[in-house]
Amino acid sequence: MDKVLEKLEQFLTPIAVKLDNNRYLSAVKNAFMAAMPLLIIGSFFTLFANLPIPGYANFMAHTFGASWQTFFTVPNDISMNMMTVYVVIGIANELARSYRLDKIGAIFSALAAFFLLTPMIDFKKASDGVGVPLTNLGASGLFVGIIVAILAVELLRLINKLGWTIKMPDSVPENVSRSFSTLIPITVIILVFNFIRMGFSVTSFGSAQNFIFGYLQAPLTAIGASLPGTLLVLLIEGVLWSFGIHGANVVGSVMLPIWMTLTAQNAAAVAKGVTIPNIVNYQFYSNFVKIGGSGATFGLILLLLFAAKSNQLKTIGKLGIFPEIFTINEPIIFGMPIVLNPVMIVPFILTPLVMALVAYGAMAWGIVPLTNGVNIPWTTPPIIAGFLISGWRGALLNVFQIILSGLIYYPFFRTADRVALNAEKENEEGKKKSKAEGVSI
Repeated sequence: MDKVLEKLEQFLTPIAVKLDNNRYLSAVKNAFMAAMPLLIIGSFFTLFANLPIPGYANFMAHTFGASWQTFFTVPNDISMNMMTVYVVIGIANELARSYRLDKIGAIFSALAAFFLLTPMIDFKKASDGVGVPLTNLGASGLFVGIIVAILAVELLRLINKLGWTIKMPDSVPENVSRSFSTLIPITVIILVFNFIRMGFSVTSFGSAQNFIFGYLQAPLTAIGASLPGTLLVLLIEGVLWSFGIHGANVVGSVMLPIWMTLTAQNAAAVAKGVTIPNIVNYQFYSNFVKIGGSGATFGLILLLLFAAKSNQLKTIGKLGIFPEIFTINEPIIFGMPIVLNPVMIVPFILTPLVMALVAYGAMAWGIVPLTNGVNIPWTTPPIIAGFLISGWRGALLNVFQIILSGLIYYPFFRTADRVALNAEKENEEGKKKSKAEGVSI
């Protein structure tokens, strides 16, 4: 077993480290994390507009009029339905920081490039002008925004490296000098992306957004929404964690844009009152698979707290219960430890797979409603999380999953507890023996 683990570690560690340290993946992940407060707040407005309380809609319509839902849909439109704009800003900011470029210039360049490739709506009236459809600023335009932000900043970096900038005398104020230094780079970026826009306009696709959505975003989203794809991702995450590599960070940097797209689609369906399309999304992964964090360890913490006989595991249970409630389980992963522990690796990898199968089956068979697109904080405790995104049946599913995770972990926990207890007894006997020998001497 040790040899197998050693071989896997030698193979997987370099790959995981490269992914985790990849400049572009880190920028995308950090951009989403920065935008998450807006997405959380916006999606809660969707919930308020569609509270499943008998008589709620009639009461609101009678009190505030037929258009009462706009009180909640407009805040959602400028947050959740414009997520791509915020992600573009975040990516440009992260890459500019990494390359030590002017952040404002990078953000403006990325936004200009993105809007150039975004199809507009012509209202046919000079007084009304041109509009940008929200669908192209939300989930549908997400991959375009990610690609364009990266390309725009890379082009900005190249132009700066070539020295194609206007340098003002030192006597010129810094803000004026900075503006002129980005004049040529931004001009070049706008020209390049305008030519790209023109090129796609004469093809059957009509726009870069249609091309990228059809040939990249839609296929990747379909894979990410599938049960086999989800199980594969969870398997990779668990194996990486087993070697002490933060599997959630590695997996999240790749999967987060896909899962957030699926979540946004669910939120849009709820807002329109139509059938929710996706079982798998970020909510599914975060709240119905990772029950208590990576490895779905909530059942394990209860075993440590109430069933452990060894002082070591009892102590870990007491120290880990509070962060575990908020899905922070590093005290267990590294304290037990689970990392590089042949006994505990098996349930740590297996349990999330079982959680995904159970949750997917419950939703596919209509036992539990599909998640509603509300982006709750990832630290929301289980059961509460299930209730907020899938109602009371979601909360009951979380309860069942906690019990099931405890049952899966139990035989492995007993083995680990027995080993720790025997070690403590041997240690105690060794101390007594040493003390006795010291007295006799």
